[in-house]
Parts: sequence; structure tokens; C-alpha cells
Amino acid sequence: MDLATFLVQCLNSVQYGLLLFLLSSGLTLIFGIMGVINLAHGSFYMIGAYMAFALAPYLGQHFITMLVVGVILAVVLGYLLEWAFFSFLYERDHLQQVLMTFGLILVFEELRAILVGNDVHGVQPPEWLSGSFSLAGMMSYPWYRVFAAVACLVVAFAMYWMVNRTRLGMMVRAGASNRDMVRGLGINIKRLYRIVFAMGVALAALAGMIAAPMASVYPNMGSGVLIICFVVVVIGGIGSITGALVASLLVGFVDTFGKVFFQELSGMSIYLLMAVILVWRPEGLMGKRS
Repeated sequence: MDLATFLVQCLNSVQYGLLLFLLSSGLTLIFGIMGVINLAHGSFYMIGAYMAFALAPYLGQHFITMLVVGVILAVVLGYLLEWAFFSFLYERDHLQQVLMTFGLILVFEELRAILVGNDVHGVQPPEWLSGSFSLAGMMSYPWYRVFAAVACLVVAFAMYWMVNRTRLGMMVRAGASNRDMVRGLGINIKRLYRIVFAMGVALAALAGMIAAPMASVYPNMGSGVLIICFVVVVIGGIGSITGALVASLLVGFVDTFGKVFFQELSGMSIYLLMAVILVWRPEGLMGKRS
């Protein structure tokens, strides 16, 4: 491998890892803080990608506006879903949570087939993000991938600031540690969970909208990323946003370079990584010991 190819793979690893963080941070909030095993999280990623496909003919050249509109729609969807379905799952066991969220996957897939069919679609990036640039005369790199990485990085910093520097983040962290104590302090834990769930759905949908111009929009696209998201959450430590960021970048590098150097083992490289880390730290990289 020459230097230019190595640098391209490094940039791809960072970009993929940051996109993975955007997707898995929502699962970290829902699974780590609310304690709900949400198998439908990958479906929110798929919904985001299809929203980009649906909005692109109208707002494609106003890409930032399209992302904002999509996030607002996703927040509304998440708020309604939490009120209608997930608010009844907190006191149920994990088997019932798995069955309920698996049922939602089937519902979302049927609705997708009815509304847009089973064809594979593509979404073009806006003109101001099309093309590529030369880096040190050695390689060219697409502007859109740079935009995707920067957008995910901005969201990562916003998440860190919200969780660690705001009153809402303080309540979220307290709710993750002891929900009964938070309820005893007079905080409306139901409203707090509703906000957290809507944020998780919005993050997954935003990841889908950003990923749409880089990959095709196709049925069942949420199923593949769901398992990787759970791997990231387990490696980073359940409930840790910082751990999710570190784990996402780690998985991004291992998966990208595994496909280049060890193609025969690329399918299991991230699972080997997870096994090694869990032997070393069973609670994850930044998880808390029980």
C-alpha cells in the first residue's frame, strides 16, 4: 500500500467512525439511559435515508435546510412513538422489549414498501459539495465526505456539551444512574425520557440523511448497521457518550483497514475487536463497574 492509499483509508476510517458515532449515540441514549433494547433503531436510520430521498427534489440544493427539516420531522416521529409505544416498555422485561421493537421493524418495512416500493434509489449531493480536492498532490478526496465528517464532529461536540454542561444533560446523567432518585427530586422523568428518545431518533435519522448521498438508499438498510451500533455501545460502555465516540472511531479503523488488508476476515474483524476489549474490560472502555 502506497502513502496516498494509506491516507485515503485513514480519512475514510475517521469519516465512517464519526458517522457511526452519530448513529450509535442515539442508541446509547435509548439503551444505556432508558434501558430499552430498541431493535428498531436501525429503522430510524433507514427512515432518515428515505427522507433525504423524498426531500432532495425540493431541498436538494439547500442541503442544510433539508437536514434541519428532516431532524424536526424525526423529533416529532420519536416523540409520538415514545408516547404511543415505548413509554409502556420501561417496566417490561427485555424479551417483551425485543418483541415489541422487532414488530416495529416489520411495520416500518411494510410502510416503506407501500410508500416508495422496493427499488434501490440514489441521492445526489448538492452542487456546492460535489467534486473532490487534491491533497498535497498525492490524492483526491470527495468534498462531501469531508462535509459528512465535519457535520458528525459538530454533532459530537454538541452532544458532549449538552450531556456535560447543561441542566438537561445533568438530569439525563442522573436518570441513567438512579431514575427513582430523579423522580423523587420532582423531575418529570416521563417527559425527560420522551425528550431523550426523540433525540435518539433524530440522531439516527440525521445519520441516514448524511449517509444517503454516499451510499444507495435501499430496503433493509437499517438491519446491517443495527448490529454494528450494538457493538459500538458495548465496546464504549453502556450509557457513555464519550465511550461511544472512542469505540466508533476504533471500529471505523478496524473495519476499514480490515477490508483492505484482511478481506477474508473482514466480516468478523469488529467482533474480534469486541471480544478482545471485553476480555480486558468487561464493562467496556468507559463503562462503569457495577
